[in-house]
Amino acid sequence: MADELEVMPPESSLPEEEDEGGGPIKTFLEHLEDLRWTLIKSVLAVVIGVLACLSGAPWLIKVLVWPLEMAEGIQTDTETRVIISLGTNIVARMNTQEALAQGFDGVYTNSDTFLRMIPVSDGTNFVMSIQPDPQPPLPSAYLNSVKLSILGPAKAFKVLMQVGIYGGFVLSTPAILFFLAQFILPALHVHEKRLLYRIAGVSGGLFFLGLAFCYFLILIICLSTTVTFTNWLGFSAELWTADEYISFVCWFMLGMGIAFQLPLVLLTLVHIGILSASKLSEYRSYWVIIGLVLCAFITPDGSPITLLLLFGPLHLLYEASVIIAYAWERKARKNAVVPTDEG
Repeated sequence: MADELEVMPPESSLPEEEDEGGGPIKTFLEHLEDLRWTLIKSVLAVVIGVLACLSGAPWLIKVLVWPLEMAEGIQTDTETRVIISLGTNIVARMNTQEALAQGFDGVYTNSDTFLRMIPVSDGTNFVMSIQPDPQPPLPSAYLNSVKLSILGPAKAFKVLMQVGIYGGFVLSTPAILFFLAQFILPALHVHEKRLLYRIAGVSGGLFFLGLAFCYFLILIICLSTTVTFTNWLGFSAELWTADEYISFVCWFMLGMGIAFQLPLVLLTLVHIGILSASKLSEYRSYWVIIGLVLCAFITPDGSPITLLLLFGPLHLLYEASVIIAYAWERKARKNAVVPTDEG
């Protein structure tokens, strides 16, 4: 009977109950003051990040241009071409049919042809003669003709500001999240803080996973197929503006990072009861259509290969969300079973 009448919790549990409180009580003006300092520190973090990226702009530009350099080594078409060099520079590129139509000699139809312009003495004058090149250039020098250029006096400043702003926000994001956590977490309970820590960790991991997947795979294939598609349409892809390229790369990577938040969104809807594992499984066919349409809009080059590369990991994330949702429901059913003591 003494055990049944004991209703007071042990002293060791009292601190835990106190920890469940929402932190110290503050007035409305005190909360506004905390918010003001949070915003000031966040703005200062962004400014410092922008200044740091501006000082390292040449290095950041090399990082952003790396996918284009890797794409130069991917020849996605089988059309043979004629490459004409002068010294260490490539002065002309044309396909085999164009070279034959212009009367070039020694052009191969089953492989690339390399020619070199050499000055030849003609009496008292020198003329340029085109002869077979005994030392052809490396593949990275002629497979892709894309060159980034600044067109306009103010474009260089625009490129610098793009690198600084994009990089500054990415660099200052951890500091901003820390300042926001300092403002929000004191008002939360212990279990709410744990949930927020988990959400922040999963969200950050998925975001950087999307960035890495886009940077090391999608961008390289996308840029290579874009050049091939442009040439197939009959246009030249020899010159791209640097500001458009950097904006394209940054927004594409940002879009992939956001797209990889799909499991977090789905599992949040499952956690609050809007969706369930059975509904996710039932809506799989609808998701395939919706996902393909969204990836078709995101795909910049219109290539079906790039579209499938985008949709593949997103669909795997959807299937992982379904499996996790089923595991949650199975665990909830086990916890709901309460053993009865008939004795």
